Amino acid sequence: MYYRIHHITRFRYNAPISESIMEVRIQPRSDGPQHCLDFQLRTSPRAHIMTYRDDLGNRVHHFDIPNRHSQLTITADALVELTSSPPLPPALQPDAWEELDALTDTDEYWDMLKPSHFARPSDLLHRLASELEVRRRDDPLTVLRDLNTSLYNSLEYSKESTRVDSPIDDALRVRRGVCQDFAHIMITLVRELGIPCRYVSGYFSQRAEAHDRSSDGATHAWVEALLPGLGWVGFDPTNDILAGDRYIRVALGRDYADVPPTRGVFRGKAESELSVNVKVQLSDAPINHELPAETSWTAYSESYEQEPQQQQPQQ
Repeated sequence: MYYRIHHITRFRYNAPISESIMEVRIQPRSDGPQHCLDFQLRTSPRAHIMTYRDDLGNRVHHFDIPNRHSQLTITADALVELTSSPPLPPALQPDAWEELDALTDTDEYWDMLKPSHFARPSDLLHRLASELEVRRRDDPLTVLRDLNTSLYNSLEYSKESTRVDSPIDDALRVRRGVCQDFAHIMITLVRELGIPCRYVSGYFSQRAEAHDRSSDGATHAWVEALLPGLGWVGFDPTNDILAGDRYIRVALGRDYADVPPTRGVFRGKAESELSVNVKVQLSDAPINHELPAETSWTAYSESYEQEPQQQQPQQ
């Protein structure tokens, strides 16, 4: 299965600014059943784009626009191939809890077990855990399947109820939020059970017949939990499904703070306005199967009072 992704991010400023410094995490990963066959990134004004990998293998592009400008547009196009993963078993053996404890009895998964910036326990979270009876029982896979469904049923999806920097208590207090909130709440609950859990930023292919409730035209967020014998397994509490061949992974982190699609600063006295448009479409197989498997990004060159560049929310 092949997908083409077209992602436009546009910053508008109400007065000209003199410089933008930006990093972006929007290149799909190449690992497991997913392969990024082609990736093109360009900016307007033009910039020389550089790239590196962070410690979790996410591709990060960064650039500096040192000229006066009133608008910054970042355009990315990707071609991704997804192959089917083996189906999950209905459940794991009851001794899977012991296997999990043995698996995590080192510091290898420490970062994905401890509280992080947006995934921190609170009184409201513990109240929800008690209400949903989130505890070690049966086996880890069964508990996570049930939790995925419980969060879907307990929280309303609402685009305007939280901000990109909202703590989980904002969503828990009103029992509604966006995919980022669903992911942070599930991550925090799962880590409390001693299961390593991480945040996934990426794209989701909408299908009308599936009645998906996450937003079209935006990036998406879900979680992955480490399970014995299965490795990292994806769960999407926003839509109450397991992450499969409609999910395109871009970046992994402890939570959103590690992997915002855009992050930067600009120099100047101005207010910024952010708009995002994402299109994910099924595609035919490429004619040339020898497209670069790593990256084919385009580097152009042509954009303080230091003010934070607005981060891009995930919905």
